[in-house]
Amino acid sequence: MSMMDKIKQMLKGHEDQAKTGVDKAGDMIDQRTQDKYSSQVDAAQKRADQYIDQNRRDNPPR
Repeated sequence: MSMMDKIKQMLKGHEDQAKTGVDKAGDMIDQRTQDKYSSQVDAAQKRADQYIDQNRRDNPPR
């Protein structure tokens, strides 16, 4: 089982919590870097949210 498969399995049913965690992590990084990399952090947060949403559509909870 690949790492991505393990992540998908862990996310199943917990997508909202994962998105909250992504937002909090991004906010923490912005705070610690004094918003120096905010555009890159925002882009990474957006990609992570898209991945979570795509995983939700592809693998609905049973």
